[in-house]
Amino acid sequence: MSQHFLLSRAAKTLSLASIFRMSDADAETMFCRVRWPETDGKPVCPHCGGVDAYDCRRPSGAPRFRCRACAKDFSVTSGTLFASHKLPLRVYLAAIAIFANEVKGKSALAMSRDLGTSYKAAFVLLHKLREAMAEEMKGRVVGGAGEEVEIDGGYFGGYVKPANMRENRRDRRLAVNQTGKRQCVVIVRARDGRSVPAVFRAEGHALDFIRARIAKGSIVHADEAGSWDALHKNFEMRRINHEEAYSEDGACTNDAESYFSRLRRAEIGHHHSVAGQYLLRYAQESSWREDHRRMSNGEQASRIAGLAMKKKASPDFTGYWQRHVAA
Repeated sequence: MSQHFLLSRAAKTLSLASIFRMSDADAETMFCRVRWPETDGKPVCPHCGGVDAYDCRRPSGAPRFRCRACAKDFSVTSGTLFASHKLPLRVYLAAIAIFANEVKGKSALAMSRDLGTSYKAAFVLLHKLREAMAEEMKGRVVGGAGEEVEIDGGYFGGYVKPANMRENRRDRRLAVNQTGKRQCVVIVRARDGRSVPAVFRAEGHALDFIRARIAKGSIVHADEAGSWDALHKNFEMRRINHEEAYSEDGACTNDAESYFSRLRRAEIGHHHSVAGQYLLRYAQESSWREDHRRMSNGEQASRIAGLAMKKKASPDFTGYWQRHVAA
């Protein structure tokens, strides 16, 4: 019997213990190499692009550089998702490692316990990492001439608890007995592993998204839901009736179902609720994890850190909690 990848030595190239054995200088050096790989960690001014900068630490010892060309100060995290950070860089490395090590996801409450921070700080940090992951999916088009792509939809949120007494229970399938908060995650996933998720009110609203994200000439696999019937005029379609089989004559949506399995497990086992305005972030995280499931935890952590250091300050979570405080 072949060994599962997560049990193999190749999957484990980074340990949390190794990060906590680092000194602050080691963590700073690692962040510099991730931020400026072209210069092997030598600081590059984000203001003018100058490469002639010198160490000009704050009185507290916090790392800071000063550009000789424009005389402006900056740090290794200036202009990134970690800009204006309050925690030591070693803690952010630990957070990324913990986040990468969790196969199905990491709850903000558990992260706050691990790092000794408030729940709010952990919540914002995790969503920033999900925002970094989503950068890889911007504008992604999957498939191609003769390549196979799977599509499927799954509904999240809007749970209505049944009444205690049987005579008081209602048919929760009817729209009048629903909350209106239920949303559909639609996944477009190529057989080579790359995927793109999106969130809609219903599967039928995703047709334009699907046409834009699947290359012409692709062979599209879908279930028998009527929402996908209109795609026959755009693609060669292969449909599978799940009431009869999961795979038949080469038609199946098992890769798409594998994605939803991961997202459901994240919802049930870690987050307990992934609906509402943050549903797309959780969907993108599960997509990224599914696409990189054969990558070692060390490579995953390095990739997430690199994406976060390339990403500009978050439009959604910069000053997030302060916006809710009355003046």
